[in-house]
Amino acid sequence: MNEKINCIETNLPARSFAVIGHPIGHTMSPFIHNKLFALSNGCGAVSYHALDISPEELESSMPRLREFSGFNITIPHKQAIIPHLDNLDAKAAFFHSVNTVKNENGRLTGYTTDGAGFTRALESAGVPLTGRIAILGAGGASRVMAFEALDAAQEPDITIAAREHSLPAAQALCNELEQVLQNQGRKGRLSVARLDALSGGFDLLVNGTPVGMYPHADASPVSAGVLAHCAAVFDAVYNPDQTMLLRLAKENGAKTVGGMRMLVGQAAAAHEIWYGATFRESDIDALCREAVEEMERIFA
Repeated sequence: MNEKINCIETNLPARSFAVIGHPIGHTMSPFIHNKLFALSNGCGAVSYHALDISPEELESSMPRLREFSGFNITIPHKQAIIPHLDNLDAKAAFFHSVNTVKNENGRLTGYTTDGAGFTRALESAGVPLTGRIAILGAGGASRVMAFEALDAAQEPDITIAAREHSLPAAQALCNELEQVLQNQGRKGRLSVARLDALSGGFDLLVNGTPVGMYPHADASPVSAGVLAHCAAVFDAVYNPDQTMLLRLAKENGAKTVGGMRMLVGQAAAAHEIWYGATFRESDIDALCREAVEEMERIFA
């Protein structure tokens, strides 16, 4: 159930957490995080709230948010929250984006776990983040995944593919990646391509765009022809679980990884930050299946 922060009880339980966003809609966060708390032996009693906070309400909500042990952040607050925090983790500062906040003795530190969710999703499926890689899109999710790919390979080979109106953003991202390589004294092959002119032949194709997301589940960011020569495909879209992109990739023999594994993985990383939780891979796999079932029930 979604709540307004001014309706939350005055004296919160000792271990209280939340997700903030606007609109918060049918967020999967309470379901996933409550399951993760249940998997954490010795975590104790907790409460987890879904708080609908508009951009205009963010600043005035901070005193109440400081009463929580930690909280997650989704659109549109991932950048707007930063001036209200006391510290930033190095990755959060680099990406200028926060999706997890930890409260330590009244001081709020911001983190980003998006990259961890992405890399863990691939690891769980046995898909290496190496070889020739295509990143579709140039937005926030694509940027995080592009830098994870850059870090994973000694000599990365990355193509940023975007629609024509987003090519300047794709080139800017490519320039950022190139600058990091130069600063580290590394070599690599970085390029930009128009999405509708993209060819295949990738070891891994990564979709960071919203194309194919519910309710437009019949759309794919690339054609079956592009996927015919891709070894593996990852889609950050998690609703539906099997996007058109993933279905086409499977038909062409590619290994596929869906966005739910990334969503659960980044949530698990938040629990590691909050109180040092550890989770078995089998439990995370089971939670992914349960989350898909819950999502399909909600959107049936």
